[in-house]
Amino acid sequence: MGQITVRHYSEGDFTGIMELWTATGLSRPERGDDEPTVERSIALGGAMLVMCDEEAGSKITGTSWMTFDGRRIHLHHFGISPAYQGRGLSHLLLKESLRWVKEKGYQVKIEVHRTNRRAVQLYKRAGFEYLGDYDVYIIRSIQSIEL
Repeated sequence: MGQITVRHYSEGDFTGIMELWTATGLSRPERGDDEPTVERSIALGGAMLVMCDEEAGSKITGTSWMTFDGRRIHLHHFGISPAYQGRGLSHLLLKESLRWVKEKGYQVKIEVHRTNRRAVQLYKRAGFEYLGDYDVYIIRSIQSIEL
């Protein structure tokens, strides 16, 4: 593993993003996760953070896609490449995602499969709370986000 950076999406990233999403199961063609959708969501106030291994030619090794509905931010397509998992990189990517959320100033919501125990633990440690009978976690108080 080389030098890891987290940055905002830029033109030309989508091929690497889709390779990561395919490898992690975050996306399937029927979901409509295409380049125009990503770019439109960014234009509407969302963000796409990409984690890169700079020593591997800026290879995209993680993503955090945050969409904005005018009321709250929805964090999804949060994942790390299988070859980079288990190294604590999810903490770095989540920290940078929550930094952006806090700057934006809105609540953040995430949906996660209840069987994904590692992800649930990561999100709960970051301050997300279980939202009733739904498999959805939320940070309501932006001021409570600790960086």
